[in-house]
Amino acid sequence: MTETPAGGALTASGSDLHLELPATGGRRAALMAALREAVRSGRLTPGTRLPPYRVLAADLGIARNTAADAYAELVAEGWLTARQGSGTTVAERAEPVAPARSRRAVPRPRAAHDLRQGQPDASSFPRAAWLAAGRRALTAAPNEAFGPGDPQGRRELRNALADYLARARGVRADPERIVVCSGFAHALRLLFEGPGAVLPAPSAGSLAVEAYGLAFHRGLLARAGVTTVPLPLDADGAQVDGLAGRPDVRSVLLTPAHQFPTGGPLHAARRAAVVDWARGRGGLVLEDDYDGEFRYDRQPVGALQGLDPERVIYLGTASKSLTPALRLGWMVLPEHLVDRVLAAKGEREAWASALDQLTLAEFIESGGYDKHVRRMRRRYRDRRDHLVAALAERAPYVEVSGIAAGLHAVLRLEPGTERSVLKAAAYRGLAVEGLADYRHPGVGPAAMPVAGGLVVGYATPPDHAYQAAVAALCDILPPPV
Repeated sequence: MTETPAGGALTASGSDLHLELPATGGRRAALMAALREAVRSGRLTPGTRLPPYRVLAADLGIARNTAADAYAELVAEGWLTARQGSGTTVAERAEPVAPARSRRAVPRPRAAHDLRQGQPDASSFPRAAWLAAGRRALTAAPNEAFGPGDPQGRRELRNALADYLARARGVRADPERIVVCSGFAHALRLLFEGPGAVLPAPSAGSLAVEAYGLAFHRGLLARAGVTTVPLPLDADGAQVDGLAGRPDVRSVLLTPAHQFPTGGPLHAARRAAVVDWARGRGGLVLEDDYDGEFRYDRQPVGALQGLDPERVIYLGTASKSLTPALRLGWMVLPEHLVDRVLAAKGEREAWASALDQLTLAEFIESGGYDKHVRRMRRRYRDRRDHLVAALAERAPYVEVSGIAAGLHAVLRLEPGTERSVLKAAAYRGLAVEGLADYRHPGVGPAAMPVAGGLVVGYATPPDHAYQAAVAALCDILPPPV
């Protein structure tokens, strides 16, 4: 593209460079001023190769001699360096002006030890196996895979997920009922947020949720106008019997395989009861199967969706099993909701990369996904065992719960001590979260069996940092009163 003398993006040949020249005045002086400013601001750093003056002249619409003279004078001034056969570059001693200090808040220093829940060990992502799966997937991909994406998701991934979820999680899945999304939050937005929402508020009624869960999800629902009704928890999970007395509630969001964050599966009788409630009410159960693959000391608990695929929306992601950076999730929907969810997504896929979908499909079908999950299950179990052993030795008075599955544990604390323990952790450079942070607004500690405690994510640190993080945790636990 050839620009007018007022400015130019050099694209004819050689290096690309953008310069703004005034519409009037001397061409040579204007070009020299623009190049000096580009160096001063740091946009052209020392050693940067400039385009040949002939290319510069052609793309800016100025005479060649003008560009050549400007280069020569800037070389003489020390801004540029010219060597035979090497072209023209920004001089090494040409230092940019220091940028103005930002008014943005200074970021908080990173904690020395990170035991927050919510993500797997980032260093354990199977890079080589994923890369190999990606190569195979791209080699076999049809040409149409590189066009606009299907909002339902790539057929290859939906087929792979249908087989895997049926085999590993007991989901009654058909590829035509699966819709790919970019994660759990994206699924909630499709269901509840915006004019095209599948379950728009307030016509869809209130949504029952567990008394403890992620504030981020509650905030998303609140912004969508959804009223959430907390269900108390006990050792058997959410007390779903209270749903019968709430005619305004038409759907319920649960973590039945492993309650988040307290741990433990929803009791079998309650699983049956909540499905019966949905049938009788004409409602829906939203099943968040956020870490269903990771269990250690118990038999696997199958998905609630298997009890009634027409009344349960199954929601899963690759965030815990692989990495949240992948941004891939899926919904297994009742048949009558598939078209409504696709309408909410729009005509083209705007979120989930088709190439990542193809790679994940290949990773699952080749057995790489199962292999990775089994390896991580052993690793996380070893970490959990190390945490439990360290607490038994250094803080035997601390009760640990929620450890039969998942990627975190709950440490019970004496009532009224949670805040002070968190302050001590922050002082020691230990990032860890309190149980109260997950409590639904307006719900007292009596809504669950543990009044106060810490939520300790044992999956987050890399292997080399894990033991030190656990030691720091033990250091800040108070002795019994």
